[in-house]
Amino acid sequence: MSDDKNQDNDPWLGEPAGPANTEQHAADDAPATQQPGQGEESQNSLLGRLRGKKRSKDTVSEQDIENPERWERKVIEKLVLGLFREQRKSRRWNLIFKGLMFSYLLMLFFIYMPDTGDSGVSIGKHTALIDIKGVIAADAEASADGVISGLRSAFNNKGTAGVIMRINSPGGSPVQAGYINDEIVRLRAKYPDIPLYSVISDICASGGYYIAVAADHIYADKASIVGSIGVLMDGFGFVDAMNKLGVERRLLTAGEHKGFLDPFSPMNSKEKQHIEALLANIHRQFIDVVKKGRGDRLEDHDELFSGLVWSGEQSVAMGLIDGLGSSSYVAREVIGVEKIVDFTHRPPALERFIERLGVAMANTVASMVGQIR
Repeated sequence: MSDDKNQDNDPWLGEPAGPANTEQHAADDAPATQQPGQGEESQNSLLGRLRGKKRSKDTVSEQDIENPERWERKVIEKLVLGLFREQRKSRRWNLIFKGLMFSYLLMLFFIYMPDTGDSGVSIGKHTALIDIKGVIAADAEASADGVISGLRSAFNNKGTAGVIMRINSPGGSPVQAGYINDEIVRLRAKYPDIPLYSVISDICASGGYYIAVAADHIYADKASIVGSIGVLMDGFGFVDAMNKLGVERRLLTAGEHKGFLDPFSPMNSKEKQHIEALLANIHRQFIDVVKKGRGDRLEDHDELFSGLVWSGEQSVAMGLIDGLGSSSYVAREVIGVEKIVDFTHRPPALERFIERLGVAMANTVASMVGQIR
């Protein structure tokens, strides 16, 4: 048998054997029928081939070939070691992620934490600011409890040179607005040396103006919406629609007028007069508060208490406000202390973060649903 043929058929060699592989050729050229001990010669031939090749770090060793159990044990050890390394990497990244999340939450806490959480903390001479935003209601951001808490902290701070109520509200509950107005009157009497100013941003109507008139002076932008000194109660009536549909209304009450606001029952003239008298009484209370707060600064205007609104520029001429300016202008030019410290009462930082996170998730889900459609 020739050398070339042996090289082509030999599964252990990837290239022709050189002069150094004489033993290998001798082993290959051996007769097909061998004497006892042929297995040992074949094993020696295999070891010779392994020695003749250039091994990499992953080549199986001679000991591994001679001892299969050792080879299996090494494979198992490598597998276990690989799993251990993967678990260690997973734990490391888990710790890193938790650390980053904790740092992010801590940063948010300090960002949204109020400038002063205690009215007794000394923060230097400053102008105190309380924001009154949105609908004035018991369960809203501009609730009486929240606004009053901010006002008390602002007036009680030793460094407060003046207080600004920055109002951006279309109105709301006359009861909540009345609570705030009454507390402002009390605080002004208790702290006569601390002036109070109302600054209107976009809108100050109805209950918002009910609060604003308790201040010493009112400022607004020339395009601000001011006024709406009135009271309303609205609803719907479905009586004619029910008649056309053939629907019968069954309302049982204990008390002659207990169901007078029912939208599915006809309006009674006596009940209507009662409601109008009720609204007129609340309207009179509103007018008295405005006149007490503004005094002789109000101009004699037929439509002043009609519920209409005016721009900030018109409001100056009507005596509804005292001048044009922003909160920073009032702090710098009127109070004389440019440094502004926010005393607005807000929920805890974590609660606000969770609320905003919930809103963001809801918006994301809504967006995804819209895309799916």
